[in-house]
Amino acid sequence: MSVKRTLMMVGLGIVGVIALISVFTSWYTVDESEQAVVITFGRADDTITNPGLHFKLPWPVQSVEILSKETFSLQFGYKQNKAGELEAYDAETKMITGDENIVLTDLVVQWKITEPNKFLFNSQDPERILHSATSSAIRSIIGSSSIDAALTEGKADIEANTRQLLVSLIEKYDIGISVLGVKLQDVELPNKDVRAAFTAVTDAREMKNTKINEAEKYENQRISEAEGERDAIMSKAKGTKTARIEQAQGDVAVFNKMYEQYKGNQQITRERLIIETLENVLPKAQIYIMNDDGSTMKYLPLQPLQPQQAQTEKKEGSGN
Repeated sequence: MSVKRTLMMVGLGIVGVIALISVFTSWYTVDESEQAVVITFGRADDTITNPGLHFKLPWPVQSVEILSKETFSLQFGYKQNKAGELEAYDAETKMITGDENIVLTDLVVQWKITEPNKFLFNSQDPERILHSATSSAIRSIIGSSSIDAALTEGKADIEANTRQLLVSLIEKYDIGISVLGVKLQDVELPNKDVRAAFTAVTDAREMKNTKINEAEKYENQRISEAEGERDAIMSKAKGTKTARIEQAQGDVAVFNKMYEQYKGNQQITRERLIIETLENVLPKAQIYIMNDDGSTMKYLPLQPLQPQQAQTEKKEGSGN
């Protein structure tokens, strides 16, 4: 009786344990920053991305792998320890450029898990594969770049080309990872003297660019001033042209008016023109009107009469 009871108690205990396991392994929760993969007898089923409480068959029929949806950072060439200090790995970052110079290149790769099934089952260590692919990509791009480009203005192109090559490699490996970005941290030379020499070259190049910009600015300023002077001269010329045209038109009007008078009184007008021309040419000469008919010559001085005539007219005007 005691043996039977003992067996019953053991059986009840086993059933109780199985029941507890079934209860505690039949549900799971997914946060907003997480995604879950349900695995049935070792085969991955659908990916769960909706946050909240979910249910499944108890273990060992089904299990769940919880993965993060956040963006991860792969640090290539250095690592930050728990104390916050950076540890450099020069052996990993030492590379040869296309013109056979040695540089040390550190970078950061931003990536995230986009296909959890492939991330879990297509490779044993996806992050290690990503690290190796990053090393291959950056070495290939640095190997086709000059040292000047790697140290100065070519860094943006190196980043873009490295990302493009790394994305193509990860797509071929098909490990459920997407590369979001590649950012160079440091590209430097391994020797202090060489670094100083290249720093001097960089400073000289920047000084050259500064001088070129200043020269272009001065050139633009002088061109602007020359264009302003040209516009002023052209404006003055147009004004002079307009004034001379108006003067010529006035002279033509005077001539036409004089010509009308000349047609009516040719002799008088001719004599008047002669007298006016003489007055303009010889302003201080005494002018006489003479009539020579072959007998007696009579003359009349005009200049002395002009002031007397003007004075007489002035008195008459004041007397009125």
